[in-house]
Amino acid sequence: MKQTAKERLIFALDVDDFAAAENWVSILHEHVGVFKVGKQLFTRCGPDVVRMVREHGGEVFLDLKYHDIPNTVAKAAVEACKLGVKIFNVHALGGAEMMRKTVEEVDQYCAAAKIERPLMLAVTILTSSTEETLCDVGIDRPVAEMVSRLAKLAQEAGFDGVVASPKETLLIRAACGDDFTIVTPGVRPAFAALDDQKRVTTPADAIRAGATALVIGRPISAAADPLGAAEKILTEIEAALA
Repeated sequence: MKQTAKERLIFALDVDDFAAAENWVSILHEHVGVFKVGKQLFTRCGPDVVRMVREHGGEVFLDLKYHDIPNTVAKAAVEACKLGVKIFNVHALGGAEMMRKTVEEVDQYCAAAKIERPLMLAVTILTSSTEETLCDVGIDRPVAEMVSRLAKLAQEAGFDGVVASPKETLLIRAACGDDFTIVTPGVRPAFAALDDQKRVTTPADAIRAGATALVIGRPISAAADPLGAAEKILTEIEAALA
């Protein structure tokens, strides 16, 4: 089924309290397909914030980037399924065994509970990272090579897709094919600042390069007219899809 522009737009709920999160969900739910709940908000508010988004009719991308021993990550992933999230992620650097175990336990739980399995994504290399960053932690391979390698590892483990910079989308498509989901942060429309992202591109360019969905936060939340900013981004996505 062809995705609409709205379904391809994920808004980052990068706020620090429940009321602010609920306010953004109330404002944007007609323009945004999925709301991303990350570490800050989830640590502050816990599962209640996921339930709130769902009660407003929204879908949730639980962006906690699980990275631990295989059993711990698999059990956490099952709890994410129980919350009814649409998407969750892990760090691909956790390794193949961790990802395979997570797929196995999530599949078993969702089949037994008769619920739709969430989209399972692996984070390749963070969009704030550069080759210097990788060298600092002992990885002496180029960013592009690591992204492709980790994406293929995730696919072989049974994951549905990856979170990766739009700059590496074509490389991932070449490695993993057209049916592999690619969710891209680090997307900045022309009217927005770069903030702390290093490897970025515009929404239209990201979609044309093969991104499945875009995570966008500050270009909307920091805009003088957030709804207007969201509408501009949707228009740009629609034009790229056309």
